[in-house]
Amino acid sequence: MASVLAGFGFSLALIVAIGAQNAFVLRQGLRREHVLPVVAICVAGDATLMTAGIAGLGALLTGTPTALAAVRWGGVAFLLGYAVLAARRALRPTALTPLDRPPATLRATLLTCLAFTFLNPHVYLDTVVLLGTVAHQDPNRWAFGAGAATASLVWFAGLGLGARRLGPLLAHPAAWRVIDGTIAVIMVAIAASVAVG
Repeated sequence: MASVLAGFGFSLALIVAIGAQNAFVLRQGLRREHVLPVVAICVAGDATLMTAGIAGLGALLTGTPTALAAVRWGGVAFLLGYAVLAARRALRPTALTPLDRPPATLRATLLTCLAFTFLNPHVYLDTVVLLGTVAHQDPNRWAFGAGAATASLVWFAGLGLGARRLGPLLAHPAAWRVIDGTIAVIMVAIAASVAVG
């Protein structure tokens, strides 16, 4: 049980920081669009990457500079592209009226979520490399991993489903201007930190 709790706490500390994936889940929750599939992809993606890290992929990835560079620059390009889209939405905000306009298609939403999950270099660094390394120092690495995956489930379910409560507060275009502007700034900041790091 100590290993499960250690993994839960360590994973939660990594996940809670506002990043690209969290911003996307929050936006989907606020818009009430395909929240459960988005949460499921985030949780399954984290669990898969954590398992790979605990199984030893982290050591292999850090030993292959070409693969690490490909992940880094692909992620930078994706994050900057999403920042541009968020900035455009911030310049032309609309109110939160889910019934007035059709939601994004499930396919487009899931593809975007998969991109945030697997094209973001921070996801690999946090789950595969860092969490995998720390899990190997625990006496029961798989229990540590189970705790880490549980933290992912609790966080993403809370973020995606809890965002619905903010709907009435975000019924004005000015609120979306702030949200999308903040998302754009976060994406650019993450892309810059990945590019120079």
